[in-house]
Amino acid sequence: MRIVAGTWGGRTIQAPPGRGTRPTTDRVREAWMSIVSPGLGGARVLDLFAGSGALGLEALSRGASHCTFVEQDAKALAALKANVKALDAADRVDVFRTDAVKFAAALGPGAYDLALADPPYGKGFARQLAEAFAAAPFAALLCIEHGKDDVLPDLPGARSRRYGDTWLTFIPAPE
Repeated sequence: MRIVAGTWGGRTIQAPPGRGTRPTTDRVREAWMSIVSPGLGGARVLDLFAGSGALGLEALSRGASHCTFVEQDAKALAALKANVKALDAADRVDVFRTDAVKFAAALGPGAYDLALADPPYGKGFARQLAEAFAAAPFAALLCIEHGKDDVLPDLPGARSRRYGDTWLTFIPAPE
């Protein structure tokens, strides 16, 4: 895995060992970051179900000022911390080992500028996260990567894009 663009563009990062984590492909991550790039300058980013931290680190590489990573799996957390250290990014991040949906549901409205989430496909986490966002929009924009079988609630302004078997759904906070 590598950082696609920005100040750390081309740098290699670790993926968690084993099959417990499904990293976002470079192609999807590049498309995702291109879509949200207008809002990245100085942004406060939340990376839920962070895995290796690739999404949040990509956002930092492209100009975000700070990223909060939330991951529960110990192996993924070890890879994430190693990646933060390798990129000398510790002063720009917070890392929490906890349940991502519960973390997000406890946030107040507008806690972050951008929230990125790549939950395991087909387990209902994408829907739970979208519902938590609908109850209290904790970011100006929530972006969820999910599979075709993950059914999200119909929320105002939500739009989706498909990349093979991967879907990205962008949900803005209500104005």
